[in-house]
Amino acid sequence: MQKPNGRPGPPADHLRRRLATFAGFSISFSTFGGLMRPSRLLSGVAVVPALAVIVIFFLLPIGLVLIRSFTEPEPGFGQYAAALADPTTLRVLGRTFLAAVLAVGACIALGYPFAYLLTLVGPTARTLLMVLVLVPFWTSLMARTFAWISLLQRDGPVSAVLAFFGAENVTLRGTLPGVLLAIVQILLPYMILTLYTALAAIDRRQLQAAQSLGANRYRAFWQVYLPQSLPGLFAASSLVFILALGFYITPQLIGSPKEAMIAQVIGQRVEKIVDFAGAGALSGILLLATIGLFCIVILAVAPLRRSVAQMATGGDAR
Repeated sequence: MQKPNGRPGPPADHLRRRLATFAGFSISFSTFGGLMRPSRLLSGVAVVPALAVIVIFFLLPIGLVLIRSFTEPEPGFGQYAAALADPTTLRVLGRTFLAAVLAVGACIALGYPFAYLLTLVGPTARTLLMVLVLVPFWTSLMARTFAWISLLQRDGPVSAVLAFFGAENVTLRGTLPGVLLAIVQILLPYMILTLYTALAAIDRRQLQAAQSLGANRYRAFWQVYLPQSLPGLFAASSLVFILALGFYITPQLIGSPKEAMIAQVIGQRVEKIVDFAGAGALSGILLLATIGLFCIVILAVAPLRRSVAQMATGGDAR
């Protein structure tokens, strides 16, 4: 076959092969696109049950409780004003926030070194240490709480240890320190697992580089490693703080009415007084405090992330 300019054109069978190849690619791309659209549709449908559970069993009850707190006995902020004007409620709120802060501090003091150790040891030792962290999740919360009751009661093992060191006739059951011991033991795995995820992502070669430039191990850790771990530390602390705010079973069984926390007061208003509006107001205050904490954590972590990114890239991070 000759072209008009006299140059020989490609053979007919070669043209057919190229057309067939092009058609094959067209069919494959169209088939791939046809397969992708149903998969996206199925992914959207798969999320519907989870969203339905969240809406029905979480958002809807919270919404109903908050609505009752604003509408009973009359519309307005009367329940919130009464709750914030009650000295007993304020003392309970202060005790609850104090217990949550102390629990966070204790979990950081115990969990950060343990999570750091997990990044140093080998795979076998890490697996064994991780099993120690996960064992509490395999035990019922009620079983652990009753175990703490046995440990903290009068003439129990903890009292015997304290008496050995000279603190006789000390009973931690029914006190805030006893409640804190149980809360810290329950929440410590959350701190360790969240921290380990953050610490494992830090490149330890940066410590070696800092030491090669003249910094000792402690200075390299303080100025290089610790700043990069702060976002994970804030995330773990906020998780532990929020969980500690809403504890009910442990303070109810180990604590006492004199050392009640906000969840116990909410439970008493619902079960004994049948004051759903007042309980909703206390829940709303607790919810607002939690949202405020999230905002503070986000605002505090954002500059830390920028500084960490700048440290990792060696330039301006935006």
